[in-house]
Amino acid sequence: MPDRSSSGWPGRVAVAIVRSDPHQVLVATDTDVLTHLVALKVVATTDSRSLPGHLVDNIQTALLDERWGDAVTEWVRATGESLDAYPDEEVWSDESLENAMASFEVRMAPIFNENQP
Repeated sequence: MPDRSSSGWPGRVAVAIVRSDPHQVLVATDTDVLTHLVALKVVATTDSRSLPGHLVDNIQTALLDERWGDAVTEWVRATGESLDAYPDEEVWSDESLENAMASFEVRMAPIFNENQP
């Protein structure tokens, strides 16, 4: 199996799925970048008139203070939107997939279990 601890590509990423309509998928190099990305691409682009006034103040202050996590948290509270975050997902390549699922391993996968009910 390839060394996944190196910083080369492919590697690992942080992913957020914003369950708005339409859904948004955001991918970043790590959780800090992901939180910053969500704050700028989702939270900051929200029309303030669609949110309760007292929460808008909290969001605006957090954004201006570059407290990205607080801004995202307040935005979720204000909008009721669902946000799923996956902080450490593996990025697969043909090579890593082939190494992980060599033909012997595939033959041992549950799909080939002959003792089916």
